[in-house]
Amino acid sequence: MALSVKERFKYNFYLWYFGLTQVRLIHYCRPKIVDVNEEGVTLFMPLDRRTRNHVRSMYIGAMVVGVDMVTGFTALLKIRESKRNVILIFKDLKANFLKRAEGNIHYICSEGKAIAAAVEETIRTGERVNLPVPVIATVPDKFGDEPVAEFIITLSMKEK
Repeated sequence: MALSVKERFKYNFYLWYFGLTQVRLIHYCRPKIVDVNEEGVTLFMPLDRRTRNHVRSMYIGAMVVGVDMVTGFTALLKIRESKRNVILIFKDLKANFLKRAEGNIHYICSEGKAIAAAVEETIRTGERVNLPVPVIATVPDKFGDEPVAEFIITLSMKEK
């Protein structure tokens, strides 16, 4: 089910506000939420003067911002549903770059159910839970659904 205009505005406003007040690099890169569903989140990152490197592809730092945001936003939605004070950080990141990202990137995190289970586990046990989360990066305008990069970022959560 596609997001309504109102929901998309709400999510993107929150993303914009978080970037402006908490992590300025997110604001600088200007990511946008494309889709949110039970399975996860899809995030858009434009290839422009802010995110492009010297060979006109997406700069690695901007790509990591996208991975961070799509995973963090997916977790944040599950944490907000729980109405508990769960703190999340990222423990590590593995990346496999398959092609040059020479266009706007879509980051796809399809681990919403696993992240929800991890949030429930950390609330139930009170212990830190580490969850490796796969993220796929695609450039739909150039390569369709074929990945340009694959990431595994470890989400670490604990109730405060």
